[in-house]
Amino acid sequence: MRYQILLFLGLLSISGFAQTEGKKVLFLGNSYTFSNNLPDLFKNLSNAAGDTITAGFNTPGGYTLQGHSTNQMSQDMINQGDWDFVVLQEQSQLPSFPLSQVQTQCFPYAAKLDTMINAVNPCTETVFFMTWGRENGDAGNCPNWPPVCTYQGMDSLLYDRYMQMAEDNNAIVSPVGAVWRFIRTNMSSINLYDQDGSHPSAAGSYAAACAFYSIIHRKNPVNVPYDFTLNVLEAYQIRQAAKLVVFDSLEKWFVGPYDSAIAVDAKFQSAQSQFNATFNNLSTNATNVFWEFGDGTTSANSNPSHTYPGSGQYTVTLTAFHCDSSDTAMQTLNFETTPLDTADTTINDTITQVGIIDASSIQVFPNPTINRLNISGLQYHNFISLELIDIFGRKVAKMEIAGRQGMEIDMSNLDSGLYIMHLTGKDGSIQKTVIVQ
Repeated sequence: MRYQILLFLGLLSISGFAQTEGKKVLFLGNSYTFSNNLPDLFKNLSNAAGDTITAGFNTPGGYTLQGHSTNQMSQDMINQGDWDFVVLQEQSQLPSFPLSQVQTQCFPYAAKLDTMINAVNPCTETVFFMTWGRENGDAGNCPNWPPVCTYQGMDSLLYDRYMQMAEDNNAIVSPVGAVWRFIRTNMSSINLYDQDGSHPSAAGSYAAACAFYSIIHRKNPVNVPYDFTLNVLEAYQIRQAAKLVVFDSLEKWFVGPYDSAIAVDAKFQSAQSQFNATFNNLSTNATNVFWEFGDGTTSANSNPSHTYPGSGQYTVTLTAFHCDSSDTAMQTLNFETTPLDTADTTINDTITQVGIIDASSIQVFPNPTINRLNISGLQYHNFISLELIDIFGRKVAKMEIAGRQGMEIDMSNLDSGLYIMHLTGKDGSIQKTVIVQ
């Protein structure tokens, strides 16, 4: 069939930002979104209810989702990544065309844009802007595609296709077209169309803004004190329609089921040595974590280590986050041994005596260390080998040291934490603790 797109305002491309704080919403559409400055109308409606909005938009006339998927301005705005919601509005006729055409010209680009949005920020929610059937159907395409010859036929196809796009992409629908249909059926005195029978009148755009208010804020729009340019009664009726169609059935439009499509599960393992503990984060689907070590200190590192101040029990809490979801895991650690005194590196030395080893003659410094560890006094005993063992019992280094008087070891490739150094020789062995910061 013949593919047509009606261009309103030629190829005019408009973009802009409303400088407020609160939820951030990006609108990517065309003249249906541009008409009556819907992003700004939605922002003003939200502000009147105390729900502040930052609204960005790019709305070239007659644009498709395919066009937005390659449009540099749209890509740049998506790549800002700090949006709470990105609204996608397809060209007004395309979703009502035969399914085979929609499957090649519409659905793939809905998926492409959703993938782009979530690749930049997995916490951004995609919202599909369900538009409406033309006042008297699509006369231009009616001869070749009879289902769009009437408003009801065209509108029903738009409804089905937008619902399919949302379901396929685990996204939300803003059912503006469904609100329009309710108003046309039950409040016929309200004119939703501009003179062309396609674009929205002030009332039509206001109905769209009310639908977005319920979808974005999850709130009842009925008592919002903002009437736009409408009379009080007309504005109230439209808000009531949005309440009945949208707010009363949020799950129908996938608000809720897809808000936390990825569940976060917090879990971790720990290992102890002296008063030092290391933690291995095993959480799934977490975008960030927060540790509380039970002694008043915290960390946002993924796999931290921590030295406790004294003996006792400490309850460690890990909170894992994914967008607005979170989960916690807890574990109690018991410390009963003598703490490591890092000012005296010989306090925890252990000697296995074969001959006579003077532990104080072996100096390890600086301890704690960051990059280099020096050892002196090796000449006083017949040491043959040196090994470094981490707190998990893994041998991380071994070297022959026979005949050495002193040496320097590069520690820069080791993780922060506590290590045990074993010096073994003919006179026996000695064990020293080393801390890498």
